Amino acid sequence: MSYLANLKNTHRPKKKVQRVGRGPGSNRGKTSGRGSKGDKSRSGYKTRRPQEGGQLPLFRKLPTRGFTRGLHIKKSFALNLSLIEALFQEGETVNYDTLRKKGIAPRLLPGGIRILGQGELKKKVTIEAHHFSKTAKEKLEKSSISFKEIPLGKSKS
Repeated sequence: MSYLANLKNTHRPKKKVQRVGRGPGSNRGKTSGRGSKGDKSRSGYKTRRPQEGGQLPLFRKLPTRGFTRGLHIKKSFALNLSLIEALFQEGETVNYDTLRKKGIAPRLLPGGIRILGQGELKKKVTIEAHHFSKTAKEKLEKSSISFKEIPLGKSKS
C-alpha cells in the first residue's frame, strides 16, 4: 500500500542550491556575490525598497506622527453570565468590590465591567455593572434578575 510519505517526485530534477562563500572555484567565492565594501556587503543589511520608478516611495508618503486610536481605547472587564452562575451564591451582589474580593477583577478598570450574555443565570443575584450586552439584558429581564447600570465615572474603578 502506498502512503503519502512514501511518494517521490519523479517528474522534476532537484534544483541544485548555489552554495555561497566556498572558495574561488565555486563561482561565488571570496565576496560571495556581494561585491566589495559598503552597506550591501555587510550581514544584517536591510533595504527599505525605496525605488518606485520616479513615484514618491511609500515610506515617504506615510505620516511619521499623528492620531492613534489604540491610545484612547479603555479596556473593559468582560464577565459572562455563566461565570457569575459559577462564582456567586444566591442573594449576593455582583459589583467591582465583590469581584475584587473574589480575586477575579483586575485592580484598574478604565473601561468598567461589561456583562455578556453567554450561558444561563438561574441564581437570584443583584448585578451592578457599567455595560450590559443586549443578550445579557434580555436574559436577565426574562429570568427577573435585578441589574443596575452604573455610569463609568461613579465607581471606584
